[in-house]
Amino acid sequence: MTHSPATQQYMEKQAGDLQPGDFVFPPGDGPAEEISTIEVQNDDFGVAALLLVTMVDGGTVRIAVGSSVPVGDGVAAGSGDASDPGNPDSSTPAEPDAEAQAGPAVVVPPRPETPPAHTGPSAEELALIPEPDGTPEAVVRAAAADHKGKNGVQVLSERLAKGINTKSGSCLRDLSDLAFDLCIVLRDPDHALAVADLLNVLPFDGNLDRWASIERALALSSFICREAGQSDRAAVYEKLLRAPESQEEDPFKARINARVRQRSLNEPNLYDKEIFRAIDNGNHEAEREWRFLRLEALMFLRAHGGSKTIGEEELARRIGNELESVRA
Repeated sequence: MTHSPATQQYMEKQAGDLQPGDFVFPPGDGPAEEISTIEVQNDDFGVAALLLVTMVDGGTVRIAVGSSVPVGDGVAAGSGDASDPGNPDSSTPAEPDAEAQAGPAVVVPPRPETPPAHTGPSAEELALIPEPDGTPEAVVRAAAADHKGKNGVQVLSERLAKGINTKSGSCLRDLSDLAFDLCIVLRDPDHALAVADLLNVLPFDGNLDRWASIERALALSSFICREAGQSDRAAVYEKLLRAPESQEEDPFKARINARVRQRSLNEPNLYDKEIFRAIDNGNHEAEREWRFLRLEALMFLRAHGGSKTIGEEELARRIGNELESVRA
């Protein structure tokens, strides 16, 4: 007797319980195939999300971790077992009917849309970002010199003027804080942009904590240039901000990353609960701090091109409202 997909014994098995040697029915009409190796793939938050299952014949199937998967009884279709001695034609398998050919399919997650390709700025575009006027420390001292008596800026500048180390995450954070204070609080976009450019030219090195400060500076720089009518220069900062999104070489992982990223853009954290709580408690300082964070989030969204839920015009309006609030 010969086993076909319909006559094989199969049962449901949790994807997380699969092991090499199990026989899994792949999508389509084929017989169960033997698993050779299983690789766990994490999502952007480090949580196991998918299993990359490689078959003995080299084929691969991606299976969601929480799926129930139909597995065979360990006998592939067409392999056959002992022939019936009373039937001389038993060595030749009978042609299964159409219903018997339709084996159960492995459950896989929906295929995300292919993300748009983001390319970094060209050499000509990068030339729109001017070279710093002197050393990084000199740029910081020049920015602070016009704001004597402003405690926040002076504290940051004195710390940075001792030596700027672009490998230090805390140093990068101080630079981005200084740029924001100069632009938002002191209304000095020129010096703010000069300080931000010390960060803007740094490449993404895979360290998300360090990149957060660079990303803040790029979003701020895009805003400053858009407000000044320098759309070409703003576009350079926006390309640099999106550069990490094109570094994933695996197409499937790139699509998963794009789906997670789009969800965060469509459902951004704008600190509504925190702001309303501060208002209810009459805590004006806390409200201002939360609105500052909301302003940063809105600037990032605008530099990224908006989202499916908040368009660029609406973003510009909201940014204007928050600027008035934090400057009041």
